[in-house]
Amino acid sequence: MAINADRLCALKNEAERHLTTKLLPFWLSRCKDEKYGGFITHFDSGGQDTGVDEKSLISQARTIYTMASAHRAGYGGGACARYAAHGVRFLIDKYWDKIHGGFYWMANRRGDITIDKKILYGQSFAIYALSEYALATGDKEAMNYAMKTFALVRLYCLDRQRGGYLEMFERNWRLRGAGAAGGDRKTLDAHMHLMEAFTTLSEMSSDDEHRKALTEVIDLLTTRFLHPQSGTGIAQFTDDWQVAPQIKFDIVWGQDRFPDAGVKIRAKDNTSYGHNAELAWLMIHALRVLGETIDERREAIRKLLNHTVEYGIDQRCGGVFVEGPHEGPAHDQEKEFWQQAEVLVAMLDACIIFGDDKYLDAYENVHRFVFDKVIDHNLGEWRPLLTREGKPIWTHLGHSWKTNYHTVRSMIQCIKKMAEFCTPGREGEK
Repeated sequence: MAINADRLCALKNEAERHLTTKLLPFWLSRCKDEKYGGFITHFDSGGQDTGVDEKSLISQARTIYTMASAHRAGYGGGACARYAAHGVRFLIDKYWDKIHGGFYWMANRRGDITIDKKILYGQSFAIYALSEYALATGDKEAMNYAMKTFALVRLYCLDRQRGGYLEMFERNWRLRGAGAAGGDRKTLDAHMHLMEAFTTLSEMSSDDEHRKALTEVIDLLTTRFLHPQSGTGIAQFTDDWQVAPQIKFDIVWGQDRFPDAGVKIRAKDNTSYGHNAELAWLMIHALRVLGETIDERREAIRKLLNHTVEYGIDQRCGGVFVEGPHEGPAHDQEKEFWQQAEVLVAMLDACIIFGDDKYLDAYENVHRFVFDKVIDHNLGEWRPLLTREGKPIWTHLGHSWKTNYHTVRSMIQCIKKMAEFCTPGREGEK
């Protein structure tokens, strides 16, 4: 089945205008901290700096990645590369532990460390950002720190007895305690982002050790983290691979909407449509970087995508729901910005690989919801959380967890993938 290229070309033009005239300018005009270095990422609904005295490792690394990837894709006229260099300097000077190695978790605006823990999720984003910056600019220092961080992750985080990676450590890489401290948990989220980081590291270095680690984590994600019947992502396991209730850690990765008790409803029967879609397209990209076909992973990828289309896409109001069970309708029907961003990219990959109009229909559904409801067209960034119908619930445009990574990356990737269909003679791969 051929994909209708005319439908995609009009959407590509809309995405390109948004990225170049609104979204990137939002960040280029306000995120660079000229006083202390690094990036300011806390903005209210009016796009004004909220003054929160906090710079997370995640916000700094993600903004470096965003600027480096935008430069690499040909945007910004050199400004994005300069911003990325500015962020790399702050990251290495302020967050790198000169005694134990690795990157600290949290600093204030000046760069004074306020949380010195070593969190795998944060280390993975440092590898991802520094590798992308090295690919974009050829910077040797960034390449060196990406490889040093990889070596530390393999040394301290890899569970050589049971497989996978442990995630929560003290400053000296001593494993943290159980439960909310996270020392006894292995999560889909952290392992997926480790795959993302190892992919870009492998692309940068072509090193056999990096490629081997990437292959291992792909195997792990498909054999351990996918539900045996539905093929959907399972969020949390204990360190010995028992499915665990999805709890909130005391050092959070994002502004997740957990109840006060810190345990989600249906904590063991819960999957994220955004993570499933993100996992699918990141795995496709990883296999391409490795020079492999998707043949062995085709059905696993198709299951992730089809579950998202069947249960995650809101056919009445548009957009993507937050979460639901492994089988059956969504139980969290609100709309978060990042799920929309990741599903857009995944559905275009599905169009390219499978050539089925149901994926194009899903892409158009989410694209329209994003452009009609999620984007603040006056300022350019995306609203973080909306009701099912598209009424804003959270109104800030940036904080330590909501930066530019999902939104800018989504638009860059979508434009690139839609361009394949706008080339004369392009009909999609089966």
